[in-house]
Amino acid sequence: MSQQVIHQMEKLQRQVDSLVKSDLIKPTDRLWKIAFLYGDEWNYWKKELLEFGFSMQDPISELLAVEGWDED
Repeated sequence: MSQQVIHQMEKLQRQVDSLVKSDLIKPTDRLWKIAFLYGDEWNYWKKELLEFGFSMQDPISELLAVEGWDED
């Protein structure tokens, strides 16, 4: 029985999707808006997002559209 490890970005993606479904943010909002919701953790997540080629001006829907988080 092997346990699959969830990529940290997939965890963020799931959390953000939950925020969208709760109407706290919209898919058309810019990524920088989630900074208000992550507080002290935001610097870490911002760095991760930038490393994956995201801009803080990208819509949240682009983060939610990612199907795989391979780090090749």
